[in-house]
Amino acid sequence: MVDDNELNRLRDIAAPAPAKDAKARAFEAALRAYDQENISAVSQGSVGGLRLTERAQKLWSEIMQKKLIATPALAGLVALPIAGYATFHLLREQPPKFGGDEKITETLADKPTTVKPTTAEPKPARGELEKDKKADADVESRDATDALVAPASPQKSESTVAGGAAQQNALERGVLAEPAPPAPTGEFALDGAASVPSTSRARMAAESKLMAPQQPAMAPADQMLPQEENRDRIEDFKTNPVHAALEDPVSTFSIDVDTASYSFVRSSLKQGYLPQADTVRVEEMINYFPYDWKGPDSASTPFNSTVSVMPTPWNTQTRLMHVAIKGFDVKPTEQPKANLVFLIDVSGSMDEPDKLPLLKSAFRLLVSKLKADDTISIVTYAGDAGTVLEPTKASEKDKILNAIDNLTPGGSTAGEAGIKEAYRLAQKSFVKDGVNRVMLATDGDFNVGQTDDDDLKRLIEKERKTGVFLSVFGFGRGNLNDQMMQTIAQNGNGTAAYIDTLAEAEKVLVEDASSTLFTIAKDVKIQVEFNPNKVSEYRLIGYETRALNREDFNNDRVDAGDIGSGHSVTAIYEITPKGSGGEQIDALRYGQASVDNGGVANADEYAFVKIRYKLPDEDVSKLITTPVTSANEISSFDQASTDQRFSVAVAAFGQKLRDQDATAKFGYDKIMEIATAARGADPFGYRAEFLSLVRLASALGGNR
Repeated sequence: MVDDNELNRLRDIAAPAPAKDAKARAFEAALRAYDQENISAVSQGSVGGLRLTERAQKLWSEIMQKKLIATPALAGLVALPIAGYATFHLLREQPPKFGGDEKITETLADKPTTVKPTTAEPKPARGELEKDKKADADVESRDATDALVAPASPQKSESTVAGGAAQQNALERGVLAEPAPPAPTGEFALDGAASVPSTSRARMAAESKLMAPQQPAMAPADQMLPQEENRDRIEDFKTNPVHAALEDPVSTFSIDVDTASYSFVRSSLKQGYLPQADTVRVEEMINYFPYDWKGPDSASTPFNSTVSVMPTPWNTQTRLMHVAIKGFDVKPTEQPKANLVFLIDVSGSMDEPDKLPLLKSAFRLLVSKLKADDTISIVTYAGDAGTVLEPTKASEKDKILNAIDNLTPGGSTAGEAGIKEAYRLAQKSFVKDGVNRVMLATDGDFNVGQTDDDDLKRLIEKERKTGVFLSVFGFGRGNLNDQMMQTIAQNGNGTAAYIDTLAEAEKVLVEDASSTLFTIAKDVKIQVEFNPNKVSEYRLIGYETRALNREDFNNDRVDAGDIGSGHSVTAIYEITPKGSGGEQIDALRYGQASVDNGGVANADEYAFVKIRYKLPDEDVSKLITTPVTSANEISSFDQASTDQRFSVAVAAFGQKLRDQDATAKFGYDKIMEIATAARGADPFGYRAEFLSLVRLASALGGNR
């Protein structure tokens, strides 16, 4: 709708009495005749991007010509650019200077401009007059229609850079502009023409200087605006290959109890796009869910392993070797005292709803979970590190919560200084035979101080030897340094989690608090040796970033993952039984004698599983072994337990998101079928949420 106030203003300046009302009414009709559907770039015969009908152009031109000879209108137009130009100077914090003739003189230090006063010419030639009239008509049309452009439309401007100077192609708020010269050559001159000053010219001169050259262009309403640059740092890795058991029979890796990848994938799918392949770490997706694996009977044996061999749902010629590990669940009455240091990123980038506000709510949940004699300290970092709360007993809950509530964002990210201060406080209140842990919460890089991941790794390796471990919790998107989180969590004997919702915070810090905080075994490694007489080929599903050298298994100096109280860990191999016809690698011509001569020991075993671990306060590892024989076989996939089948569905989903060859012909509908049948008990709704994510991925990926 046309603004009535704007029409009244046009009536006042467009034409002297008695004809002005008729002209104004005609102009009003012309404005209402705009073709609203034709929104285009700057073009001849348009006003503010709205294309005029021929009748509207003619009426507008007549009104503008009438205005030029209306003395009262000229007087009003002279005053308006003065106010506009003065505002421009005030915005630049540089007051305007007025000459003796009350003419504004530009005084920019970097581009001094001599502004010549506008003097009345005796009588310009007809051609010059028509040129000036046309120029004024154009700029006034832009000025008038500024207020008539719908404010609900995206208001953007476009600029191009030529010769080091920004030339504005379109002004903000939908005002139509012709290409601006590098600098005015006359008083409010446009395209080099010296003419009567106008409001729009003053505004154009001011705004062309105020706008940054990188302003985005005004786009049609149905055109998607460019997305902000994504600065997430994700470690890229290659999917595990298929190995020939005869040539390379041993597989070695560190366990992984992190869950960050699943939360990151969920966040991506709920925002409407398939996740980047390298954000999908299949083992973290599998291990996100609680499983009812059989655990150990006492704390003296920190975990128990269960191995099963079952048919592969996506390949009839292979089988899955399913390794399930369950940690001893420390009862609440037996939990050791906890000494926790919250290391919180309060840099400027944390000033978003899914970052610092969510972080504060998450840590409030954790405080409510702790026992009265546990200790909490709070360190923040932004530019430099600061201690917000000295070691304080959890019984002083109000004091701790007030310290959390008063956190505010601002500054750059001095992570190195924060980590050092956090470790200092952890040592200050160190609990012998207890839990001593730094809990780092951040959204991104450590961009001040020690920023190299390897340097941080060495710093944290040094500190973990003192008995203080470190866990990392990521928040928000666009600046997340997942690679750094993984590095320092792995080397700090801790876990890495990504918290995108308050429900996830409750899962990680309340429901899984025991496994998150209380370590029952450290440096846990798995090594599997496959029998070439029974297995032709194998591949490990996931754990690409946790691969170890074969010799690392027996080297107690090599760091590995940790298991917390009640933690469950699952590893799945896809194996090709010998003679199944599913081999992808040609057999060796001269390598069969050693396995076909009947002299091989334990020839009936599929594999031999070995697990090494250290108790939290020990430096020498212990060994657990499990032979895998036909006794471990399950005849059909449907006979596998509910948890086993569900974990396989998650493994298939992760491989599908990574676009792996193994599941290329296995659709999301098949994954849904397995997961739905194996949903089982789901008290917290995690599995129901997984089903919804599979549906989302299917819709986004076309059920490929």
